[in-house]
Amino acid sequence: MEVVHGSNSLPLSGESSVTIGFFDGVHRGHQTVIRRAVEVAGQRGLGPVAVTFDRHPLETLSPGKTPPLLTTLRRKAELIEALGVETLFVLEFTDEVSRWPPGGFVERVLDRGLSARHVVVGANFTFGHRAAGNIGVLADLGPRHGFTVEAVATFTVDGHPVSSTSIREALAEGELDWPERALGRRYAVEGTVVPGAGRGRGLGFPTANLRTPAGILLPGRGVYAGRATTGEESWTAAINVGINPTFGHEPLHVEAHLLDFEGDLTGGVLGVEFWARLRDEVRFDGPDELVRQVEDDVRRTREIVAGETTPPVIP
Repeated sequence: MEVVHGSNSLPLSGESSVTIGFFDGVHRGHQTVIRRAVEVAGQRGLGPVAVTFDRHPLETLSPGKTPPLLTTLRRKAELIEALGVETLFVLEFTDEVSRWPPGGFVERVLDRGLSARHVVVGANFTFGHRAAGNIGVLADLGPRHGFTVEAVATFTVDGHPVSSTSIREALAEGELDWPERALGRRYAVEGTVVPGAGRGRGLGFPTANLRTPAGILLPGRGVYAGRATTGEESWTAAINVGINPTFGHEPLHVEAHLLDFEGDLTGGVLGVEFWARLRDEVRFDGPDELVRQVEDDVRRTREIVAGETTPPVIP
């Protein structure tokens, strides 16, 4: 998949079937919309194109109110590519771009920029200055700019609408079931392995300490069973999201004890996938009490994860 950044990169060559959205998390609702745009592209001989933004719109519109994100742009691109998109156009959401009226966005991006012939969006899609554009506006503008418009209904699971907001809210509470069902996969984060204080190794449970990208959502503080992955290698992992209260308070971070692993991952990129929440993060009276609890965490992690090596398939 080709990733094209910025309005100055337009126009692209060829006619396209386009979908538009921030697509944070690329959850099952996003997947349905994207797949439909790809399907139409195949039926009509068009190039499948997804349009997203280089930052959350609130970062420009309401600084300080940006929600934590479920995916980095790099990970978002991977997930979108897996759905069959051939070109991802990343539009800079600057103050200037935020002031484009709906007609200006359509003309600059969809018409002259992407030669759109079909546009697929979610039912709640809005665009343009002050969100003045909606499905009706887009459908009205389509014929004069040479494209048809299709709205995809909100995706639901057991009657509950799937949204990035609902996934964030569940994860913030340490709840993993809804995010897994809404995403169609287990929630995961990745980061660079950085040196830690070395306390885990001294206690017999060395950990990989992650520096995660700024703005990425970490699940609620606690201990989780999961897996850790780097490249093609993967290990069962007991994962802590927290501040290490037994040893004083540290900034919120992720560290993972990789079962049956020996080596040094410092400087590399490690992904951690959250399978089950084991317990809250608590303060212990001393190292001996902590060690006994971690031994139990490792035992439970092995029971939960070690027997299953593939991610769930959610229809």
